[in-house]
Amino acid sequence: MSEALVEVGIGLAALALVGYLAMRISLSVIPAYIVAGIVVGPHEPTSVLGLSLTLVPETEFIEVLAELGVVLLLFFLGLEFSVDQLLADRRRILTAGTADLGINFGAGIALGLLFGLDATTTLFVAGVVYISSSAIVTKSLIEEGWIANAESEPILGTLVYEDLFIAGYLAVLVALVGGSDDVAAVAQDVGIAFAFLGVLAVGAWVGTAVLDRVFAVDSDELFLIGVLATTTLVAGAALTLGLSEAVAAFFVGAGFSQTEHVDRIEHLIAPVRDLFAAFFFFAIGLTIDVTVISTVAGLLGAAVVVTTVTKVVSGTVSGRAYDLSPLRSLRTGIGLVPRGEFSLVIAALALGASGQVATVIPPFAVGYVLVMSIVGTVLIQHSDRLTDVLVPLLPGAG
Repeated sequence: MSEALVEVGIGLAALALVGYLAMRISLSVIPAYIVAGIVVGPHEPTSVLGLSLTLVPETEFIEVLAELGVVLLLFFLGLEFSVDQLLADRRRILTAGTADLGINFGAGIALGLLFGLDATTTLFVAGVVYISSSAIVTKSLIEEGWIANAESEPILGTLVYEDLFIAGYLAVLVALVGGSDDVAAVAQDVGIAFAFLGVLAVGAWVGTAVLDRVFAVDSDELFLIGVLATTTLVAGAALTLGLSEAVAAFFVGAGFSQTEHVDRIEHLIAPVRDLFAAFFFFAIGLTIDVTVISTVAGLLGAAVVVTTVTKVVSGTVSGRAYDLSPLRSLRTGIGLVPRGEFSLVIAALALGASGQVATVIPPFAVGYVLVMSIVGTVLIQHSDRLTDVLVPLLPGAG
């Protein structure tokens, strides 16, 4: 227990130090937190001038803190929207999400074929490069003040579509890795997961009055515990069923968005969200071994260049589907560039495979997340400069 406390203390100290340095040089704290995890984590570099840097291992406790970070980030994103709004936007979400899937998943398939990968490995690559990081994107939207802007709607719609698609996609990958050819069993697992999601969405839609009454308590302490308990339990149940905990947390937030408790939640829970979110990005760094990235350097370099462009293009198409201006449509594309947690989930799944999947996917996904988390957050931070150059080139901008 004492070792775990020391490790968390070291993690907090590293986060505080890099966060302060990032703010001093006007850099987003997200890549700084990831780099902190790399430096003090169990992978290379392990020492500098004879001084050990292996200070914090990957532990279940830190993984739980990181999971809470994802859950609270998406819960707060849900607070900005309602189920009514999502239902009203369902056609635009379908259009934007399908464009995002076709362009970016298609780019992953093309990369796999170009580099001579087998069919299963190519399917893994497509998933790694396709899905944006809900956690990093949400944190960036909050940092840059985009959360109340018009471009947040297509960004949100695309993230929801991606998370729903990935539930079925992961079930297929599990079957492929396990050598299962039981299509009925895979379909049943996916069906149960989506049935749970449907119940959750209906609950968020019609449960406003219940939430208002249940959480109408004077004690801030009990209110905080109650909201966190509800969100964590629902997210954990979703994860157990093979569904994204992020999607579940989003719908819990959407349920609360229609209550009288929104201001109180934002006041009391926002600092807790930021603390756990910092641990999420730190935990990503703990998983990254920079020495293995060189084995897939060609594929990684091509993927970074190609999929940065394709995500900006697909996001711009999504923005136009929402009838946004060329400027805000381009910002939608820029906002979706970061990749993160789901790519690492795919990498972890690949560790249990054999052959080319096991040798290519883990180092590729690790390198890809490291680069794209930094590239994505920097692009968002400096989006004004990019849009000044690129918007005049877009159709309808003149």
